[in-house]
Amino acid sequence: MTKEKEIATTICGLRKTLAILGGKWKILIICTIDEMGVMRYNELKKKVTGITNTMLAHSLHELEQDGMVIRRQYPEIPVRVEYELTERCRSIIPILLELKEWGEKNISE
Repeated sequence: MTKEKEIATTICGLRKTLAILGGKWKILIICTIDEMGVMRYNELKKKVTGITNTMLAHSLHELEQDGMVIRRQYPEIPVRVEYELTERCRSIIPILLELKEWGEKNISE
């Protein structure tokens, strides 16, 4: 079996992708920032229905650490913090939108 064909091993691209994007909230956060553009924390909190402050802060921190989100803090009072997607993250948006479309067509409520 070649490296490209190994599924669910430690070298599997799918496993690596899920390690970064997995969980209930990260994809929703990414898609919201993609749709709205640069966003502040409270704007994200309002748009991502049901997320807690703790989970939003934790998810944004992990996305930043994984190179998917850029966090910009401005030296103002009160402090202004903005989030935007990196080019790396933007490259996965078409795939996420395909998943969204698939879900809308194939999963009934």
